[in-house]
Amino acid sequence: MRLLSLFSGCGGMDLGFEGNFSCLSKSINKELHPNWIKKGDKTWCELVPTGFETVFANDIRPDAKAAWVSFFSQAHPDAKSIYHLESIVDLVKRAKEGESVFPDNIDIVTGGFPCQDFSVAGKRLGFNSMKSHLGTALKADEPTSESRGQLYMWMREVVTITAPKIFIAENVKGLTNLADVKEIIEHDFSSAGDGGYIVVPAKVLYAPDYGVPQSRERVIFFGFKKSALTEDALSALSSGNIPAEFDPYPVPTHGNELVPYVTCTDAFVGLKEPDKTKDPSQMKYSRAQFLNSRSQGQVEIKLDSVSPTIRSEHHGNIEYRRLSREHGGLHFDELKKGLKERRLTVRECARLQTFPDNYQFILPKTETLCSVSSSDAYKIIGNAVPCVLAYNIAMNIKEKWRLYFGEEFK
Repeated sequence: MRLLSLFSGCGGMDLGFEGNFSCLSKSINKELHPNWIKKGDKTWCELVPTGFETVFANDIRPDAKAAWVSFFSQAHPDAKSIYHLESIVDLVKRAKEGESVFPDNIDIVTGGFPCQDFSVAGKRLGFNSMKSHLGTALKADEPTSESRGQLYMWMREVVTITAPKIFIAENVKGLTNLADVKEIIEHDFSSAGDGGYIVVPAKVLYAPDYGVPQSRERVIFFGFKKSALTEDALSALSSGNIPAEFDPYPVPTHGNELVPYVTCTDAFVGLKEPDKTKDPSQMKYSRAQFLNSRSQGQVEIKLDSVSPTIRSEHHGNIEYRRLSREHGGLHFDELKKGLKERRLTVRECARLQTFPDNYQFILPKTETLCSVSSSDAYKIIGNAVPCVLAYNIAMNIKEKWRLYFGEEFK
Protein backbone atom coordinates (compact mmCIF):
# COMPACT_ATOMS: atom_id res chain seq x y z
CA MET A 1 0.00 0.00 0.00
CA ARG A 2 1.36 3.39 -1.03
CA LEU A 3 2.00 5.76 1.87
CA LEU A 4 2.48 9.52 1.63
CA SER A 5 4.23 10.94 4.70
CA LEU A 6 3.98 14.59 5.77
CA PHE A 7 6.01 16.35 8.47
CA SER A 8 8.14 13.23 8.26
CA GLY A 9 11.08 14.31 10.43
CA CYS A 10 13.60 11.52 10.77
CA GLY A 11 10.96 8.90 10.03
CA GLY A 12 9.70 7.29 13.24
CA MET A 13 6.18 7.03 11.83
CA ASP A 14 7.46 5.93 8.40
CA LEU A 15 9.67 3.20 9.85
CA GLY A 16 6.86 1.95 12.08
CA PHE A 17 4.48 1.86 9.13
CA GLU A 18 6.91 -0.10 6.97
CA GLY A 19 8.08 -2.53 9.66
CA ASN A 20 10.98 -4.85 8.92
CA PHE A 21 13.15 -3.37 11.70
CA SER A 22 14.58 -4.70 14.94
CA CYS A 23 13.30 -3.86 18.40
CA LEU A 24 13.46 -5.21 21.92
CA SER A 25 11.73 -8.58 22.21
CA LYS A 26 10.00 -7.27 25.34
CA SER A 27 8.34 -4.56 23.20
CA ILE A 28 6.18 -7.19 21.46
CA ASN A 29 3.52 -9.18 23.29
CA LYS A 30 4.12 -12.59 21.71
CA GLU A 31 0.89 -14.03 23.08
CA LEU A 32 -1.18 -11.38 21.33
CA HIS A 33 0.92 -10.95 18.19
CA PRO A 34 3.15 -13.98 17.51
CA ASN A 35 2.83 -13.31 13.76
CA TRP A 36 4.56 -9.93 14.09
CA ILE A 37 7.98 -11.46 14.70
CA LYS A 38 10.08 -12.62 11.78
CA LYS A 39 12.92 -13.92 13.95
CA GLY A 40 14.58 -13.13 17.25
CA ASP A 41 15.83 -14.18 20.66
CA LYS A 42 15.13 -13.19 24.26
CA THR A 43 16.65 -9.74 23.78
CA TRP A 44 16.03 -8.61 20.19
CA CYS A 45 13.55 -9.47 17.48
CA GLU A 46 13.02 -8.47 13.86
CA LEU A 47 9.51 -7.38 12.91
CA VAL A 48 7.77 -8.53 9.76
CA PRO A 49 7.15 -5.99 6.99
CA THR A 50 3.72 -4.40 7.15
CA GLY A 51 3.07 -4.05 3.42
CA PHE A 52 3.03 -0.25 3.51
CA GLU A 53 5.65 1.52 1.40
CA THR A 54 6.63 5.18 1.75
CA VAL A 55 6.55 6.77 -1.70
CA PHE A 56 6.69 10.44 -0.62
CA ALA A 57 8.05 12.16 2.47
CA ASN A 58 8.65 15.79 3.38
CA ASP A 59 9.94 18.13 6.06
CA ILE A 60 11.70 21.49 6.29
CA ARG A 61 14.63 20.26 8.43
CA PRO A 62 17.78 19.39 6.41
CA ASP A 63 19.15 17.34 9.33
CA ALA A 64 15.96 15.26 9.45
CA LYS A 65 16.24 14.55 5.73
CA ALA A 66 19.92 13.60 6.09
CA ALA A 67 19.12 11.06 8.82
CA TRP A 68 16.03 9.74 6.98
CA VAL A 69 17.87 9.27 3.69
CA SER A 70 20.88 7.66 5.40
CA PHE A 71 18.65 4.99 6.95
CA PHE A 72 15.90 4.51 4.38
CA SER A 73 18.33 4.23 1.46
CA GLN A 74 18.93 0.68 2.71
CA ALA A 75 15.41 -0.25 1.55
CA HIS A 76 14.74 2.57 -0.91
CA PRO A 77 17.57 3.21 -3.41
CA ASP A 78 15.75 6.40 -4.47
CA ALA A 79 15.42 7.71 -0.89
CA LYS A 80 16.81 11.14 -1.80
CA SER A 81 14.10 11.72 -4.40
CA ILE A 82 11.35 10.39 -2.13
CA TYR A 83 12.11 12.95 0.60
CA HIS A 84 11.19 16.54 -0.32
CA LEU A 85 12.88 19.26 1.71
CA GLU A 86 10.11 21.79 1.34
CA SER A 87 7.26 23.30 3.33
CA ILE A 88 3.88 21.67 2.94
CA VAL A 89 2.46 25.13 2.17
CA ASP A 90 4.73 25.52 -0.85
CA LEU A 91 4.07 21.96 -2.00
CA VAL A 92 0.30 22.49 -1.93
CA LYS A 93 0.56 25.83 -3.72
CA ARG A 94 2.58 24.22 -6.51
CA ALA A 95 0.09 21.37 -6.78
CA LYS A 96 -2.82 23.79 -7.04
CA GLU A 97 -1.02 25.59 -9.87
CA GLY A 98 -1.17 22.37 -11.83
CA GLU A 99 2.26 20.92 -11.10
CA SER A 100 2.51 17.17 -10.50
CA VAL A 101 3.85 17.32 -6.95
CA PHE A 102 2.35 14.32 -5.18
CA PRO A 103 2.40 10.71 -6.47
CA ASP A 104 -0.76 9.07 -7.81
CA ASN A 105 -2.67 6.16 -6.26
CA ILE A 106 -1.98 7.04 -2.62
CA ASP A 107 -3.63 4.62 -0.18
CA ILE A 108 -2.75 6.33 3.09
CA VAL A 109 -1.49 9.72 4.27
CA THR A 110 0.25 10.15 7.61
CA GLY A 111 1.50 13.30 9.29
CA GLY A 112 2.53 14.63 12.66
CA PHE A 113 1.72 18.28 12.08
CA PRO A 114 3.86 20.67 14.18
CA CYS A 115 3.12 20.42 17.88
CA GLN A 116 5.10 23.27 19.46
CA ASP A 117 2.07 25.55 19.57
CA PHE A 118 -0.05 22.93 21.35
CA SER A 119 2.55 21.48 23.72
CA VAL A 120 2.53 22.17 27.45
CA ALA A 121 6.30 22.68 27.07
CA GLY A 122 5.66 25.64 24.74
CA LYS A 123 3.68 28.88 24.89
CA ARG A 124 0.39 27.12 24.07
CA LEU A 125 -0.60 29.60 21.33
CA GLY A 126 -2.38 26.91 19.33
CA PHE A 127 -3.98 28.26 16.17
CA ASN A 128 -2.61 31.73 17.01
CA SER A 129 1.02 30.76 16.51
CA MET A 130 3.46 33.58 15.85
CA LYS A 131 5.66 31.26 13.77
CA SER A 132 5.42 30.83 10.00
CA HIS A 133 5.21 27.51 8.18
CA LEU A 134 8.99 27.70 7.83
CA GLY A 135 9.50 28.02 11.59
CA THR A 136 10.55 31.67 11.40
CA ALA A 137 8.80 34.61 13.07
CA LEU A 138 5.53 35.40 11.31
CA LYS A 139 5.81 38.63 9.34
CA ALA A 140 3.08 41.25 9.49
CA ASP A 141 2.09 40.70 5.86
CA GLU A 142 2.07 36.89 5.96
CA PRO A 143 -1.36 35.18 5.94
CA THR A 144 -2.21 33.70 9.34
CA SER A 145 -3.46 30.60 7.50
CA GLU A 146 0.21 29.85 6.80
CA SER A 147 1.24 29.97 10.46
CA ARG A 148 2.71 26.92 12.16
CA GLY A 149 -0.46 26.46 14.21
CA GLN A 150 -2.58 26.16 11.06
CA LEU A 151 -0.51 23.59 9.19
CA TYR A 152 -3.01 20.78 9.80
CA MET A 153 -5.22 22.64 7.30
CA TRP A 154 -2.51 22.21 4.67
CA MET A 155 -2.37 18.53 5.53
CA ARG A 156 -6.10 18.51 4.85
CA GLU A 157 -5.36 20.04 1.43
CA VAL A 158 -2.94 17.20 0.66
CA VAL A 159 -5.65 14.71 1.64
CA THR A 160 -8.04 16.47 -0.73
CA ILE A 161 -5.51 16.39 -3.58
CA THR A 162 -4.38 12.78 -3.15
CA ALA A 163 -7.71 11.26 -1.96
CA PRO A 164 -6.31 8.41 0.17
CA LYS A 165 -8.61 5.80 1.64
CA ILE A 166 -7.38 6.72 5.11
CA PHE A 167 -5.30 9.40 6.78
CA ILE A 168 -3.68 9.47 10.21
CA ALA A 169 -2.62 12.66 11.97
CA GLU A 170 -0.62 12.85 15.20
CA ASN A 171 0.04 15.54 17.79
CA VAL A 172 0.78 16.11 21.47
CA LYS A 173 -1.70 15.35 24.25
CA GLY A 174 -1.71 19.07 25.17
CA LEU A 175 -3.81 19.77 22.10
CA THR A 176 -6.80 18.11 23.78
CA ASN A 177 -6.64 20.58 26.67
CA LEU A 178 -6.83 23.73 24.56
CA ALA A 179 -10.46 24.90 24.47
CA ASP A 180 -12.22 23.10 21.60
CA VAL A 181 -9.11 22.67 19.42
CA LYS A 182 -9.54 18.90 19.05
CA GLU A 183 -13.15 19.24 17.88
CA ILE A 184 -12.25 22.03 15.43
CA ILE A 185 -9.49 19.91 13.89
CA GLU A 186 -11.80 16.89 13.63
CA HIS A 187 -14.45 19.02 11.92
CA ASP A 188 -11.98 20.62 9.51
CA PHE A 189 -10.43 17.27 8.56
CA SER A 190 -13.88 15.78 7.90
CA SER A 191 -14.48 18.20 5.01
CA ALA A 192 -11.41 17.06 3.05
CA GLY A 193 -12.01 15.79 -0.48
CA ASP A 194 -15.20 15.77 -2.53
CA GLY A 195 -17.22 13.25 -0.55
CA GLY A 196 -15.68 13.98 2.82
CA TYR A 197 -14.09 11.79 5.47
CA ILE A 198 -15.36 10.19 8.64
CA VAL A 199 -13.04 11.41 11.37
CA VAL A 200 -13.47 9.17 14.40
CA PRO A 201 -13.11 10.89 17.79
CA ALA A 202 -9.41 11.42 18.46
CA LYS A 203 -7.79 9.46 21.29
CA VAL A 204 -4.65 9.88 23.36
CA LEU A 205 -2.39 6.82 23.19
CA TYR A 206 0.03 6.12 26.06
CA ALA A 207 3.22 4.78 24.48
CA PRO A 208 4.15 2.31 27.30
CA ASP A 209 0.86 0.50 26.60
CA TYR A 210 2.40 -0.52 23.27
CA GLY A 211 5.87 -1.63 24.34
CA VAL A 212 7.62 1.75 24.28
CA PRO A 213 9.86 2.40 27.34
CA GLN A 214 8.82 6.05 27.59
CA SER A 215 5.90 7.90 29.17
CA ARG A 216 4.96 9.57 25.89
CA GLU A 217 1.34 10.50 25.20
CA ARG A 218 0.16 11.40 21.72
CA VAL A 219 -3.26 12.22 20.29
CA ILE A 220 -4.12 10.36 17.08
CA PHE A 221 -6.72 11.36 14.47
CA PHE A 222 -8.07 8.79 11.97
CA GLY A 223 -9.95 9.81 8.86
CA PHE A 224 -11.68 7.37 6.46
CA LYS A 225 -12.79 8.24 2.94
CA LYS A 226 -16.56 7.79 3.01
CA SER A 227 -16.90 6.68 -0.59
CA ALA A 228 -14.27 3.95 -0.13
CA LEU A 229 -15.82 2.31 2.93
CA THR A 230 -18.07 -0.73 2.93
CA GLU A 231 -21.62 -0.18 4.17
CA ASP A 232 -20.83 -2.00 7.42
CA ALA A 233 -17.69 0.04 8.00
CA LEU A 234 -19.47 3.31 7.20
CA SER A 235 -22.17 2.47 9.73
CA ALA A 236 -19.72 1.27 12.39
CA LEU A 237 -17.32 4.22 12.13
CA SER A 238 -20.21 6.71 12.14
CA SER A 239 -21.68 5.30 15.33
CA GLY A 240 -21.10 6.82 18.73
CA ASN A 241 -19.70 3.53 20.00
CA ILE A 242 -17.44 1.91 17.39
CA PRO A 243 -17.44 -1.91 17.61
CA ALA A 244 -14.07 -3.41 18.53
CA GLU A 245 -13.64 -5.16 15.17
CA PHE A 246 -13.75 -1.76 13.41
CA ASP A 247 -11.87 0.30 16.01
CA PRO A 248 -8.81 1.89 14.32
CA TYR A 249 -7.03 2.40 17.64
CA PRO A 250 -4.74 -0.52 18.50
CA VAL A 251 -5.45 -2.57 21.61
CA PRO A 252 -2.82 -2.13 24.37
CA THR A 253 -0.24 -4.89 24.55
CA HIS A 254 1.51 -4.02 27.83
CA GLY A 255 0.61 -3.08 31.41
CA ASN A 256 -2.26 -4.02 33.73
CA GLU A 257 -2.85 -7.78 33.40
CA LEU A 258 -0.79 -8.00 30.20
CA VAL A 259 3.00 -8.27 29.98
CA PRO A 260 5.01 -5.72 32.06
CA TYR A 261 5.96 -2.32 30.73
CA VAL A 262 9.37 -2.09 29.08
CA THR A 263 11.78 -0.25 31.40
CA CYS A 264 14.87 1.89 30.85
CA THR A 265 17.01 -1.03 32.04
CA ASP A 266 15.43 -3.14 29.32
CA ALA A 267 15.99 -0.41 26.73
CA PHE A 268 19.67 0.10 27.54
CA VAL A 269 20.64 -3.57 27.34
CA GLY A 270 24.13 -4.05 25.92
CA LEU A 271 25.00 -0.36 25.74
CA LYS A 272 28.52 0.57 26.82
CA GLU A 273 29.54 3.87 28.36
CA PRO A 274 30.36 6.64 25.83
CA ASP A 275 34.12 6.25 26.32
CA LYS A 276 33.93 2.48 25.75
CA THR A 277 31.83 2.28 22.59
CA LYS A 278 32.42 2.62 18.85
CA ASP A 279 28.83 3.70 18.10
CA PRO A 280 28.95 7.44 17.23
CA SER A 281 25.42 7.92 18.58
CA GLN A 282 26.38 6.38 21.94
CA MET A 283 29.56 8.46 22.14
CA LYS A 284 27.66 11.74 21.93
CA TYR A 285 25.79 13.35 24.82
CA SER A 286 24.99 16.88 25.95
CA ARG A 287 27.55 18.58 28.20
CA ALA A 288 25.01 21.15 29.45
CA GLN A 289 25.75 21.88 33.09
CA PHE A 290 23.48 20.86 35.96
CA LEU A 291 21.25 23.76 36.99
CA ASN A 292 18.95 22.73 39.81
CA SER A 293 16.46 19.97 40.45
CA ARG A 294 13.50 22.31 39.73
CA SER A 295 14.53 23.06 36.14
CA GLN A 296 13.49 20.99 33.15
CA GLY A 297 15.80 18.12 32.32
CA GLN A 298 17.75 18.19 35.58
CA VAL A 299 16.60 14.80 36.90
CA GLU A 300 18.03 11.36 36.32
CA ILE A 301 15.91 8.63 34.80
CA LYS A 302 14.62 5.74 36.88
CA LEU A 303 16.10 2.56 35.48
CA ASP A 304 13.32 0.31 36.77
CA SER A 305 10.59 2.39 35.12
CA VAL A 306 9.72 3.96 31.78
CA SER A 307 11.58 7.16 30.95
CA PRO A 308 10.16 10.68 30.86
CA THR A 309 9.05 11.90 27.44
CA ILE A 310 12.05 12.44 25.20
CA ARG A 311 11.77 16.09 24.24
CA SER A 312 13.01 17.87 21.14
CA GLU A 313 15.72 19.46 23.26
CA HIS A 314 17.12 22.76 21.96
CA HIS A 315 19.37 23.70 24.88
CA GLY A 316 21.02 20.40 25.72
CA ASN A 317 18.96 19.97 28.89
CA ILE A 318 18.10 16.39 28.12
CA GLU A 319 17.46 14.25 31.21
CA TYR A 320 20.37 12.66 33.04
CA ARG A 321 21.31 9.05 32.64
CA ARG A 322 23.14 9.43 35.94
CA LEU A 323 23.56 12.26 38.46
CA SER A 324 26.38 12.58 40.94
CA ARG A 325 25.56 11.99 44.59
CA GLU A 326 26.13 15.71 45.15
CA HIS A 327 23.30 16.50 42.73
CA GLY A 328 20.94 13.89 44.16
CA GLY A 329 21.90 10.86 42.10
CA LEU A 330 20.38 7.54 43.22
CA HIS A 331 22.24 5.03 41.05
CA PHE A 332 24.63 4.24 43.91
CA ASP A 333 26.02 1.01 42.45
CA GLU A 334 27.07 2.80 39.29
CA LEU A 335 28.60 5.71 41.20
CA LYS A 336 30.58 3.30 43.37
CA LYS A 337 32.07 1.85 40.18
CA GLY A 338 33.33 5.32 39.28
CA LEU A 339 30.82 5.98 36.50
CA LYS A 340 30.48 9.71 35.91
CA GLU A 341 27.51 12.04 35.95
CA ARG A 342 26.20 12.51 32.42
CA ARG A 343 23.08 13.16 30.42
CA LEU A 344 21.38 10.65 28.12
CA THR A 345 23.31 9.89 24.96
CA VAL A 346 21.84 10.24 21.50
CA ARG A 347 21.64 6.43 21.22
CA GLU A 348 19.90 6.10 24.60
CA CYS A 349 17.27 8.61 23.48
CA ALA A 350 16.87 6.69 20.22
CA ARG A 351 16.45 3.42 22.15
CA LEU A 352 13.73 5.04 24.29
CA GLN A 353 12.00 6.05 21.03
CA THR A 354 12.42 2.43 19.80
CA PHE A 355 14.65 3.28 16.84
CA PRO A 356 16.83 0.31 15.84
CA ASP A 357 20.58 0.48 16.46
CA ASN A 358 21.34 0.43 12.74
CA TYR A 359 19.69 3.85 12.47
CA GLN A 360 22.65 6.24 12.74
CA PHE A 361 21.98 9.82 13.83
CA ILE A 362 25.49 11.30 13.96
CA LEU A 363 26.35 11.86 10.31
CA PRO A 364 29.06 13.73 8.38
CA LYS A 365 28.26 16.26 5.67
CA THR A 366 28.10 14.92 2.12
CA GLU A 367 27.84 16.69 -1.23
CA THR A 368 24.05 16.51 -1.18
CA LEU A 369 23.12 16.19 2.51
CA CYS A 370 23.99 18.20 5.60
CA SER A 371 25.74 16.82 8.66
CA VAL A 372 23.81 15.78 11.77
CA SER A 373 25.34 16.79 15.10
CA SER A 374 24.36 15.61 18.56
CA SER A 375 22.26 18.74 19.14
CA ASP A 376 20.47 18.15 15.82
CA ALA A 377 19.98 14.49 16.73
CA TYR A 378 18.30 15.31 20.05
CA LYS A 379 15.86 17.57 18.21
CA ILE A 380 14.85 15.16 15.47
CA ILE A 381 14.65 12.15 17.81
CA GLY A 382 12.48 14.11 20.24
CA ASN A 383 10.14 15.14 17.41
CA ALA A 384 9.64 11.56 16.23
CA VAL A 385 6.79 9.12 16.74
CA PRO A 386 8.10 6.00 18.53
CA CYS A 387 8.62 3.39 15.83
CA VAL A 388 7.00 0.55 17.78
CA LEU A 389 3.91 2.65 18.55
CA ALA A 390 3.56 3.44 14.83
CA TYR A 391 3.99 -0.27 14.06
CA ASN A 392 1.08 -1.13 16.35
CA ILE A 393 -1.09 1.43 14.53
CA ALA A 394 -0.03 0.17 11.11
CA MET A 395 -0.61 -3.50 11.85
CA ASN A 396 -4.04 -2.81 13.33
CA ILE A 397 -5.05 -0.93 10.18
CA LYS A 398 -3.62 -3.67 7.96
CA GLU A 399 -5.52 -6.40 9.80
CA LYS A 400 -8.81 -4.50 9.43
CA TRP A 401 -8.29 -3.29 5.87
CA ARG A 402 -10.73 -5.77 4.30
CA LEU A 403 -13.42 -4.88 6.86
CA TYR A 404 -13.00 -1.18 6.07
CA PHE A 405 -12.68 -1.22 2.31
CA GLY A 406 -13.89 -4.63 1.13
CA GLU A 407 -10.59 -5.43 -0.58
CA GLU A 408 -7.57 -7.53 0.27
CA PHE A 409 -4.55 -5.72 1.65
CA LYS A 410 -2.17 -5.79 -1.32
